[in-house]
Amino acid sequence: MPTIARNERLDAQLKALPDSPGVYLFHDRDGVVLYVGKAKSLRKRVQSYFRREAYATLKTAELVDRIEEIEFLGAGSEHEALLLEQNLIKRHRPPFNIRLRDDKSYPYIAVTTADEYPRVMFTRERHRRGVLYFGPYSSAKKVRETLDVLNRVFPYRPCEGPQPGRRSGVPCLDHHIGRCAAPCVGLISKEDYAAVIDSVVEFLSGRVRPLERRLEQQMKDAAARHEFEEAARYRNRLTAVRHLSQRQVADHVGSQTGDVLAAAVSDTAANVQLFQLRDGRLADRRSFYLDNAGGERESEVLWGFALEYYGGQVAIPPSVIVPKGFEDADLLAMFLSERRGSAVEVRVAQRGEKRRLVELAAGNAEMALEHDRLVAQRTRARRVEALEELREQLNLESLPVRIECFDISNLGESNTVASMVVFEDAVAKRSDYRKFTIRHGAGQDDFASMAEVVGRRFARMAKVTADEFDASFSTPPNLVVIDGGKGQLAAALKAMAEHDLPRVAVIALAKREEEVFVPGRPDPIVLERGSAGLQLLQRIRDEAHRFALGFHRQRRARSSVDTIFTGLPGVGPARRRVLLRHFKTADALTGASREQLETVPGLPPKVGRRIHEALHKTG
Repeated sequence: MPTIARNERLDAQLKALPDSPGVYLFHDRDGVVLYVGKAKSLRKRVQSYFRREAYATLKTAELVDRIEEIEFLGAGSEHEALLLEQNLIKRHRPPFNIRLRDDKSYPYIAVTTADEYPRVMFTRERHRRGVLYFGPYSSAKKVRETLDVLNRVFPYRPCEGPQPGRRSGVPCLDHHIGRCAAPCVGLISKEDYAAVIDSVVEFLSGRVRPLERRLEQQMKDAAARHEFEEAARYRNRLTAVRHLSQRQVADHVGSQTGDVLAAAVSDTAANVQLFQLRDGRLADRRSFYLDNAGGERESEVLWGFALEYYGGQVAIPPSVIVPKGFEDADLLAMFLSERRGSAVEVRVAQRGEKRRLVELAAGNAEMALEHDRLVAQRTRARRVEALEELREQLNLESLPVRIECFDISNLGESNTVASMVVFEDAVAKRSDYRKFTIRHGAGQDDFASMAEVVGRRFARMAKVTADEFDASFSTPPNLVVIDGGKGQLAAALKAMAEHDLPRVAVIALAKREEEVFVPGRPDPIVLERGSAGLQLLQRIRDEAHRFALGFHRQRRARSSVDTIFTGLPGVGPARRRVLLRHFKTADALTGASREQLETVPGLPPKVGRRIHEALHKTG
C-alpha cells in the first residue's frame, strides 16, 4: 500500500483526474515513467490501482508502491487516447508496460527507400528515417533465406552504402551472376530500378498474386517474341516467388487473409503466437517473448503486443482474429484501419475454424512459455554451478558474484588500448564495461600496459568523490581475471599492491592451453575441459578481447582519418566536420569524385577541387 507520507499528495492528484478519456503516466521518485495506460474514464481507471483488491497481484502492488506522481493527458476520444498511449510508450519505454523482450534482437528486412537506388537488407534495428521495415521475424535464418531468394528474383543491388558501385567503375561479380542490375554503371534506369524495389515491397507486404500474374505475363510475352532465354528467367523467378510464398504451408479451410493472435502469460513473462493466413494458407508462424513485469492478463498482453507490433508494420492484414475475452476489439480495429488506410476487421473467435486456429495458437504459446521457463531454469542452474566450481577449484574465499576481466589490444606500438568487462551472477553487465587508452610511453609492453590499466581501475575505487562517482569503479570485484600468463598476473598484482584494497582474488587465464595461474603457486590450475567454470572464464575472457579489439579498431580508424586530413588545403576543424558529416568514413572521402567534393554543402567548390587534387596527386 502507499505510505502515509505520500497519501495526501496522491489523494490530491487522484481527485484532480477528470471523468473523461485520456492517458495516465505513473512516475517514480526520480521522475522515471513506470507505466503508461489509456482509459475511457481517467478517474475510475487510475483510482482502481489504489483499491485494496488491486494488491492481490504482487506486480501491481510493486508498481503502486513505487508511484510518486500521477500525470494525465486528456483526449477527445478513446481512439485518440490509444494513439497517444502508443506514442508515449515508444518514447518512455516504461518497465511495467508490455513490450517485446529485447526487441532489438529481432531480425527485420529493411528497404532503404530514401536512397537514390534503395537497398534490401537484413537488420536488427528499427529507427532510421526513410527506411521501410518488414518484420519482426522470429528466425534470422529465415530472413537470410528470404533475402537470398528475393535477390535471385529481383536484381536489386547488394552493395553497401547510399550510392551503388565501387571505385573502379566496373560492375561487380553480382551483376555477372544475375544478382544485380548494375545501376552503378547505368545498365538500368532509375525508373526501372524503382520498379524492381516496388516489386520487392509488394511481395514483402503480402501482395503475392499480382506479382505472380505480372511475372507470368512477362514470361508469355517473352516467349511470344521468341526470346526464350528471357522467358526462362521469368519462369525461374515465378517459380521462386511461388516457393517462397508457400513455404511452411498448411491446409486451411476457406480463403481468408489475416493474422491469428493468442497469448500465454506468467508472472513475469508472456508469449504471443502470431499465425499468418495468406489466401487460406498458414503461411508463417511467429513466436514472440514479452516482458510482463506488471503481471498483466492475456487480453492486456495482446493489447500491448498489438500496439507495438502493428505500430511498426508496413503491411497490415485485412483481418485479425483474437481469442474470446479480448476487450475493445472495435477500438483495435479503428487503430489498425487507420494504419492500413482501409478497413480492418478484428474478429473474436467464437466457434468453428477460427476458434480451432486460436486454440492451436494458444497451445503453442503455452508450450513456448514452458520451454522458455525450463531453459531459463537450466541456465540459472548452470550459472550457479559455474560459480560454485570456480570457488572450489580456485580456492576462493567467497562466491565470485562480480568478476572483472582485463585485456590489452594493440597492433605495433600505436593505439594500444585496454578493456574491462564485468560479469555479475555469471551474466554480462554491459553498463559497467569500461575502455582505457594506454598512456605510458614504453612502446609495445603488455606487462606495463596491464599494470597501468589495473592501477588506474583500483585508483578510481580508492578515491571516490561525489563529482567523480562511477558505479563500476566504485564496486569492488570478488574476482579479477587477467588475460595472459604469469607476467601479466605479476604486473597486475604489483599495481594492486599500491592501493589499500579489500581482499580481491586475482587469476590469469592463458589462451594457448587455457591454464589458470594463481598467485603464490608455480604450477597452473587446469580446469576440466567442458566444465561450467572453465566455460564461464572463457566467455568472460573472449568478451574482454572482443570489447578491447572493437575499441582498438575505432581508435585506428580515427587515426587513419587524422592522417588523411593532415595537410589537406583549406581544411580546418570546421570544414573537417563538414566533410566527416557528409562522407561518414575515410574510404568514402578518398573515393569521392571531384564533382562530389565540389557539391558538398557548406564547402566552397574551389576547396573541393583542391581537396580532390591533394587526395589524388599520387594517382
